[in-house]
Amino acid sequence: MRICVPVPCFFGKMDFCEAIEKIAALGFDAAETYDWTHLDLDAVRRACERCGVELLSMCTTEFRMTDAAYRSAWLAGLEASCTAANRVGAKKLITQVGQDTGAPRDVQHESIAEALRQAVPILEKHGVTVMIEPLNTLYNHPGYYLWSAVEAFEIIREVNHPLVKVVYDIYHQQVMEGNIINNVTNNLDCIAHLHAAGHPGRIELQFGENDYGYIWKRIDEAGYRGACGLEYNPTMEPEASLREFRRIYLKQQG
Repeated sequence: MRICVPVPCFFGKMDFCEAIEKIAALGFDAAETYDWTHLDLDAVRRACERCGVELLSMCTTEFRMTDAAYRSAWLAGLEASCTAANRVGAKKLITQVGQDTGAPRDVQHESIAEALRQAVPILEKHGVTVMIEPLNTLYNHPGYYLWSAVEAFEIIREVNHPLVKVVYDIYHQQVMEGNIINNVTNNLDCIAHLHAAGHPGRIELQFGENDYGYIWKRIDEAGYRGACGLEYNPTMEPEASLREFRRIYLKQQG
C-alpha cells in the first residue's frame, strides 16, 4: 500500500514547497492537497521533482453537482482544475457532490451522473481522473448528499468511464456503512484512491476502532495498486505522528 500525506492535515501552516521537503525527509514519496488556487504551481512541481514526491491529487474548485442549475459552474471549475493538475503534475482530482437539495434522491443521483458524463471530454483532454467522495453526515458533513459508498459505486458504473472513479474514505465509511473490507475489495474497479483516519475522532489510525494493518493487507491481496492518504487530524506533533505511523504500519520498510 502506497502511503500519501495530505499537506493541509500536517503542514498546513508551512510554505507548501517546504512541506514537500518535510514529507520527503520523513520517508514518504506521495502527497496530496485540496485547494490549489493559492499555490505557485510551477514552484510546487519543481519541489516535488527535486524531492522525489509525487503530488497525487488536488480538489476541484466547485462541488455543487446535485443541482443541475450549477452544472456549468462545476464543469468550468473542473476545466480550470484539470489545467492546474496538468501544470503541477497531479493525475487525480477529488470532487464533492454537494448538499442534499431536498429534491427526490433519484433526481439528484441523475444530476451527479450527468455532470460526470459531461465531464468526460474535459477529463480525456487533460488525462486527469476525477473522483467523487462519499462523506459521513453524522459528524463532519451534515446535509451532504452522497453518504453511501454503495451509491457512489452505482454512479460510477452508470457513467462507465475509466477517468471517473471514487475516493473511498475508510473513516467516513466506518461511520456510515461499515463493511469496509468487502465494500473495497468487491469494488476495486470503481476506486482510484483511499483515505484513512482513526474513528472516533478522525485522529491517528492506531487510536481508532479499525485494524488498519489487517484492512490494508486484505486490500493489497485483492489487487489494489493505488495509494491511501492519511487524512486525519494528528493529536501528536505532526512529524512525531507520521514517524509513529511509520513505526507501527511500515515496519518492513524501515
